[in-house]
Amino acid sequence: MFDLLTMGRSSIDLYANDVGAPFVDIRSFAAYVGGSPTNIAVGAQRLGLRTALLTAVGSDPVGDFILHFLEAEGVETRFIPRKPAGRSSAVVLGIEPPDRFPLVYYRDNAADALVAIDDVLAAPITECRAFEFAGTNLSREPSRSATLFAAERAKSAGATVFFDLDFRADQWHDPRAFGANARLVLPLADVVLGTEEEVKAAVLAEASQVQIEHWQISAPEVRGDPEAAIAELLARGPQALVVKRGAHGARVCLPDGTRVEAPGFPVEVYNILGAGDAFAAGFIYGRLHGWDWRRSARMGNACGAIVVTRHGCANFMGYEAEVLDFIAARGGF
Repeated sequence: MFDLLTMGRSSIDLYANDVGAPFVDIRSFAAYVGGSPTNIAVGAQRLGLRTALLTAVGSDPVGDFILHFLEAEGVETRFIPRKPAGRSSAVVLGIEPPDRFPLVYYRDNAADALVAIDDVLAAPITECRAFEFAGTNLSREPSRSATLFAAERAKSAGATVFFDLDFRADQWHDPRAFGANARLVLPLADVVLGTEEEVKAAVLAEASQVQIEHWQISAPEVRGDPEAAIAELLARGPQALVVKRGAHGARVCLPDGTRVEAPGFPVEVYNILGAGDAFAAGFIYGRLHGWDWRRSARMGNACGAIVVTRHGCANFMGYEAEVLDFIAARGGF
């Protein structure tokens, strides 16, 4: 029924219009739609895939805002329940190029964290070619159990399961809990996507109390050998681990030790937020078209490069012809 079904966060994203201004000096915001799996669904739909989203929104105007945008984009929303006991999420973001993009999550009693097993049963998990979910889904119940159940159903039905590590430190009571849950779900994943820091966080088993307290504020550097972390994750079952490397492109790591390098596309960075989700949309597009690892990753790199030149995430994802023209103008795949 669908090429891709994604599952996880959705939100209204308020992006600072005062680019370069310190957060305390921001005077106005632009309202967009966000949340990693939501961004990926929109990005894939714009690339020509038929996509559906399993998230949840509250019985509130913010939920109306999110659903209205998704419907206009063509993303299937029939399987998005309203959760009167929860509230639609919000994210507030500052933009201070080239390397400061402060953001604040408002996810207390988030409706999307209330997605339950019954919601999974109502969605066409077994009727999609690919299923993608985010690590933040695992941070609390009932979305944690629902996500595990959905991944099981997708895997047993023969869908390709994509797991975006999506580590958001302030959504976890302890960084080690993220690692424990990420490792638990790895046998159900065919392809894992994440940054080097997320990969190292996924194998984190020990941390000092000082580190743990600091993680509640921000995500500090996770120390450790990235190659050892990659090997540990791959040993748990995935066919590939894709390391997103920003301006350096992407590296696809395979269990036999093969490393496939996919260079990035140089652009002037305006806002890095959403680049990883755009990459995922392009990468999944490539894999569903039967492309090899490198070509798929190059497609993902191009989608990410386009988004970092723009103001927001979902609202600014590239379209198929636009992305292919972008690649062709820069030497091709």
